[in-house]
Amino acid sequence: MLTKFETKSNRVKGLSFHTKRPWILASLHSGVIQLWDYRMGTLIDRFDEHDGPVRGVHFHKTQPLFVSGGDDYKIKVWNYKMHRCLFTLLGHLDYIRTVQFHHEYPWIVSASDDQTIRIWNWQSRNCISVLTGHNHYVMCATFHPKEDLVVSASLDQTVRVWDIGALRKKTVSPADDILRLSQMNTDLFGGVDAIVKYVLEGHDRGVNWASFHPSLPLIVSGADDRQVKLWRMNGISEKPVSCVIWQYPIDTKAWEVDTLRGHMNNVSCVMFHAKQDIIVSNSEDKSIRVWDVTKRTGVQTFRREHDRFWVLASHPEMNLLAAGHDSGMIVFKLERERPAFSVIGDSLYYIKDRFLRFYEFSTQKDTQVIPIRRPGSTSLNQGPRTLSYSPTENAVLVCSDVDGGSYELYIVPKESVGRGDTVQEAKRGGGGSAVFVARNRFAVLDKSNNQVLIKNLKNETVKKSSLPVATDVIFYAGTGNLLCRAEDRVVIFDLQQRLVLGDLQTPFVKYVIWSNDMENVALLSKHAIIIASKKLVHRCILHETIRIKSGAWDDSGVFIYTTLNHIKYCLPNGDNGIIRTLDVPIYITKISGNVIFCLDRDGKNRSITIDATEYVFKLSLLKKKYDQVMNMIRSSQLCGQAMISYLQQKGLPEVALHFVKDERTRFNLALESGNIQVAIASAKKIDEKDPGKEIDKKDHWYRLGVEALRQGNTGIVEYAYQRTKNCERLSFLYLITGNMDKLSKMLKIAEVKNDVMGQFHNALYLGDISERVKILENAGHLPLAYVTASIHGLHNVAERLAAELGENVPSLPQRENVPSLLVPPTPVICGGDWPLLRVTRGIFEGSLDSFDQGVQDEEEEEEGSVDQWVEGLDINDGDGLPNGHGELVEADEGEGEDKGEEDEGWDLEDLELPPELDTPKVPNHNRSSVFVTPTPGMPVSQIWTQKSSLAGEHAAAGNFDTAMRLLSRQLGIRNFSPLKSVFLDLLTGSHIYLPALSSAPVISLAVERGWSESAIANVRGPPALVFNFAQLDEKLKAGYKATTSGRFSEVLKIFLSILHAIPFIVVETRREVDDVKELIVIAKEYVLGAQLEISRKDHKDNPVRYQELAAYFTHCNLQTPHLRLALLNAMSVCYKSQNFNTAANFARRLLETNPAENQAKTARQVLQASEKKMTDQTPLNYDFRNPFVVCAATHVPIYRGQKDVACPYCGARFVPAQDGKLCTICDLAVVGSDASGLLCSASQKR
Repeated sequence: MLTKFETKSNRVKGLSFHTKRPWILASLHSGVIQLWDYRMGTLIDRFDEHDGPVRGVHFHKTQPLFVSGGDDYKIKVWNYKMHRCLFTLLGHLDYIRTVQFHHEYPWIVSASDDQTIRIWNWQSRNCISVLTGHNHYVMCATFHPKEDLVVSASLDQTVRVWDIGALRKKTVSPADDILRLSQMNTDLFGGVDAIVKYVLEGHDRGVNWASFHPSLPLIVSGADDRQVKLWRMNGISEKPVSCVIWQYPIDTKAWEVDTLRGHMNNVSCVMFHAKQDIIVSNSEDKSIRVWDVTKRTGVQTFRREHDRFWVLASHPEMNLLAAGHDSGMIVFKLERERPAFSVIGDSLYYIKDRFLRFYEFSTQKDTQVIPIRRPGSTSLNQGPRTLSYSPTENAVLVCSDVDGGSYELYIVPKESVGRGDTVQEAKRGGGGSAVFVARNRFAVLDKSNNQVLIKNLKNETVKKSSLPVATDVIFYAGTGNLLCRAEDRVVIFDLQQRLVLGDLQTPFVKYVIWSNDMENVALLSKHAIIIASKKLVHRCILHETIRIKSGAWDDSGVFIYTTLNHIKYCLPNGDNGIIRTLDVPIYITKISGNVIFCLDRDGKNRSITIDATEYVFKLSLLKKKYDQVMNMIRSSQLCGQAMISYLQQKGLPEVALHFVKDERTRFNLALESGNIQVAIASAKKIDEKDPGKEIDKKDHWYRLGVEALRQGNTGIVEYAYQRTKNCERLSFLYLITGNMDKLSKMLKIAEVKNDVMGQFHNALYLGDISERVKILENAGHLPLAYVTASIHGLHNVAERLAAELGENVPSLPQRENVPSLLVPPTPVICGGDWPLLRVTRGIFEGSLDSFDQGVQDEEEEEEGSVDQWVEGLDINDGDGLPNGHGELVEADEGEGEDKGEEDEGWDLEDLELPPELDTPKVPNHNRSSVFVTPTPGMPVSQIWTQKSSLAGEHAAAGNFDTAMRLLSRQLGIRNFSPLKSVFLDLLTGSHIYLPALSSAPVISLAVERGWSESAIANVRGPPALVFNFAQLDEKLKAGYKATTSGRFSEVLKIFLSILHAIPFIVVETRREVDDVKELIVIAKEYVLGAQLEISRKDHKDNPVRYQELAAYFTHCNLQTPHLRLALLNAMSVCYKSQNFNTAANFARRLLETNPAENQAKTARQVLQASEKKMTDQTPLNYDFRNPFVVCAATHVPIYRGQKDVACPYCGARFVPAQDGKLCTICDLAVVGSDASGLLCSASQKR
């Protein structure tokens, strides 16, 4: 049995496969119906309207419907797309056992404990026929897949076959009036719609199940007499049988063919396999049995330990079965469907229907070569598993599971190719794995001795070689080399030199696929693909949620693979994507250009044409074949959000820019790539399309200003701020660029807008003291105005203000030193753009510019040259004010004229700027070398966390949120306060900080674990962590030392620090993972022991509790020397308190540890003295005869059999009242919460 999917739930009583989708319905004894995707392993939906167990469920063949029947006497028809019950059919008077849709008509057949079978029309929602005749519960009823028959099984010990041909003719509208008249007569005078055709008697007890053969006139039944019976019937016809009930024509007979015995309890369900000549049955004896129909013997038995089986279902089109049991269900196959094949150059050798066949890819010619013998065993899964071919000797090795693993060697005569009638006598041998390693040599794995036997074509052993690891399968790895698979690793072994050429830790590898040049290898496991070099140097790893089925390399070095429902690709750097979907699984044999050659599950050769544009484009980018990239951009239809996201992720937004027409997307990509010119053009077009959206307009012009400021392009910054009318940012821009003239204009604009704070800020930026005093005075802040004038030496103004203030003149402090005035700083660079790094233009910037030349020409026609539109940035726009502010001046123009004095107001004509400041410069992309900003790459912290599920690596990257979520999910940790220092240590320890210029920020550099000079420059390793297992080992020794000395406060502190550091530890091997888990247990025990001992010392005034805590301490799992000390202490405490019986117990336990002579002497004396009395003066809550664990919170014993809850991290045990509270041992996790378990190594990911 090959289990494909398994669920855990209440007892499953009904099952049904969907005909097209990978879905299965399971009806439960709890009344819930579950809809599962068995391919993904996920619960899609649940339906909960039945009251009581649901025993029958069935999918409709074509409609989005299913039907269910339960113990509430109701039949419900559901629409799974609408997620609801459409209607309920009422009529049965007792439990409903089974329900089934008819394959063609709108009928439902149901069987019930009311001793009837009913046929319903689900379109009219009526019962159209009631089949009576059984005199006990009817356990099942099913339609025949082709004929107008129904078979039913009942506890009255019979199986009945019903003819419903008359019902069909009655339901389907008659073609002429005569037939319609006869039908009316039948209805009036009591015609019979369904009649009993056969009554099959032979079972000694109630029959639980009966089902038809899909094509032959056979019936199989299973009953409470533990027997499976096979029945044959003849006279099957579409014509109605001319008889009344209980009478049979002579030509209709049915008889028992054979009885299959083997089940040890009631047979629950039995059915014919749709694709093979076998019967499958299950039983309450907790087994599923497979029987050969032709030989009528048992083939195989599958057992569960604790679960009785209740129901079976078979997929209508695929080789899948499902079985429901007491605690869930399983979906399984009886045999592997993957054909054994081997590809050599342009040829494919494969096995189909017990024949070795030859397929030529170039001509697509398929020929039969030689027959392969059938296995002598009758059990399943004995077919060929692997095939290895030697082209020079024309020899074939076929491996199978026959006799626990064996191989067969065939030498194919040249003349037999194409004929396939030559019977070859194979050379056989034991060994589950055998491959050719040279022209006329093959290797056979001897698992028992962990060695390989090298044999010649005469099947003679010529050499033996021990293997370096415990190997269970060997694969070909080049001439003279083997790839050996162990449990968690693979190694390449040179048979000649007996050396290990490569070693790689992997998940459990199922298939090994070498590239055509043998330079790369793909290692396929159930849900992962590892790409490595020929020396097993790791390149990348790819994880899939659905099973990986096959794969092959194309000529360009891309690995193409299939899952159950997709064809996908994997580039050498690990990037992957979907090529197309699949209806049924296939097994790729070869890839030639855009054509995939494959075998399906029936062993038929197929060729599939694919569109390789996407992965060829990505591969060209990866290999920097930019000329090919350019051609593909110009000619192909590459587009879509996925491609744009990919180019952005790879740091090529300038390439993605040429795939999009949407202006907002172009704007975002232009900003990301630093292309200010395209960003401005897109921003202006966005304004033209949405002139009314002021908020959006401000947003994208603001973002443009931020990017231009980052590049130091002050002209564009100024223009963007003018478009958003952001006066505060404009003022600050003029300050830092030293443009005092425009800053003066901003002061006047603030005055016109009556913006007091704006006026004050601009005056502050200008260093204009008189203006500041004037603003403060006009705003009514006379004391501030007086202080400002006094401090800055404007004595005349200060005296005038003092007169106005009178007695309210503020007193100024005495100044010992001459104060420094608050004046604007001198700008580093006055005017002009900031200098940028000079870099050579990339290939895309020139080539793609010409590709988009048409678009640019249109832009130039509309907007003119860059210089022309930049002239609009002149602050003297129109009336001499910044763009957009002229109307503000016009509003107050009259007020300026009324004053009439020459020294008051301000003259607009005096505000002209020098012409060289009017035009901001945009980088000119038509030169070969230009000023551009380097595109920032992906931060190392993001690289670290992309594919890691280890909390320590996330914390080292600074992603504390994700680290905490991981710890919460894996270990149930909710209290992160004790871990704050650990988080900070990890972050600071994985980075180094370099000081730069005095005014520049410190530069942070990531520190990688295992870095070496030979490392690939662009491949980032994981972060270096400040905590490692060796440090914890040192702490453990210190904790042991403190325990020996009796410093229990220090013991508690040390072991708590170990528990707080372990969640962040990262180790390499599975053995180290086990060591870490063992350390958690040790630390937990010592923390508990230290807490008990500290608590004991606080209870000196309570002698009973004092003794109990000393006794509990001896049940902590301590090292032997510490256990001796705990026993010695408990013995002394109890002896002094005259609890002699308990003291004697401790003395015996101490002597069993072989203590030192002085301890042994004391123990013997106490034992001798205690055995004379053997009484306890004070009763204790301590029974040393009954095993227990100590509750870590209440410090009371939890005896065996009592309920308890545990901490998901440290495993400490608690009484149920502590459920949901914080663990008192680790002080991190919540007691009783769900957690997936500690993850501290990449090797744990399977």
